[in-house]
Amino acid sequence: MITNKLNSFLLLFVLVVLVVFFSIMKPATFFTADNFFTIMRQVSMMGISAVGMTFVLLVGGLDLSVGTMQGLVGIWLASFMVDFNIAPPFAVVLVLLIGMGVGLVNGLIITRLKVSPFIATLSMMQIVKGFAFLYSNAFPIFGFPQSFQFLGQGYAFQLIPIPVIIMAVSFIIGWILLSKTYLGRSFYAVGGNEEASHLSGLNVNRVKMIAYMCSGLTAAVAAVILCSRLNSGQPNAGAGFEFDVITAVILGRVSLSGGSGKLSNVLIGVIIIGVLSNGMIIMNISEYLQWVIKGLVLIAAVAVDGFEKKAPKTLAS
Repeated sequence: MITNKLNSFLLLFVLVVLVVFFSIMKPATFFTADNFFTIMRQVSMMGISAVGMTFVLLVGGLDLSVGTMQGLVGIWLASFMVDFNIAPPFAVVLVLLIGMGVGLVNGLIITRLKVSPFIATLSMMQIVKGFAFLYSNAFPIFGFPQSFQFLGQGYAFQLIPIPVIIMAVSFIIGWILLSKTYLGRSFYAVGGNEEASHLSGLNVNRVKMIAYMCSGLTAAVAAVILCSRLNSGQPNAGAGFEFDVITAVILGRVSLSGGSGKLSNVLIGVIIIGVLSNGMIIMNISEYLQWVIKGLVLIAAVAVDGFEKKAPKTLAS
């Protein structure tokens, strides 16, 4: 098995290689302070959602609905503020509760109806997308208060983008939860050996539902930031978002089979995806080729995870 320290080293090595490569190819545009903050702003929403996705993968699950959640939450948030004149803070709280509610429904379908996480969240992805388009009649909603734009477009100390600060806080809270609380240890236990966790008295279904609620919450936080950044709620927002989030988490060495992974590595995975995307855009690489490259990155990350899981068995035989 590859140790956590070696995982971190390998991820940092990949990140450094990418930075050096793009810096050599486009030194005047890539390796600048402005571009660094641009990358961090771009990955902030992915990073926030990756925290919740990490919890889900740790318990042996998967959440494909985080992408279309961007559209649903954005549309409802916009409608609350524009159509119902609800103050932004209260509107944000409402949509965060909606995000947790969607996560709870995912968890209930998986634990109570015994539907596989892939099918359950794939179905929810379509359901959420349909609700977003039905509610908005496929039209964007705009006309927010000026103050709301601060979340997605503002800066702290005229330097650090607010979304980056929110991402950092999300990772800190996630790290504390995983490393310092009983719930965090329960995530690892359920993903590592569900049957043993059940026999030891752990409420496995409850742990899974909490993980999915966390994923729904972080997806909703990311959607709020996107809505503020775009200054509108759009039903088609977040298309393909789930792919980037899952790729970043798996690249960050969170096991698809559950039970192992670190948020610090996930953060590096998020930044790697951000650097890769930003570098390819600066080099004017075709968007279609970018899809191909990102797909290959995901295959490579999953292949490494599978190889690592089989390695001990091979050695033992």
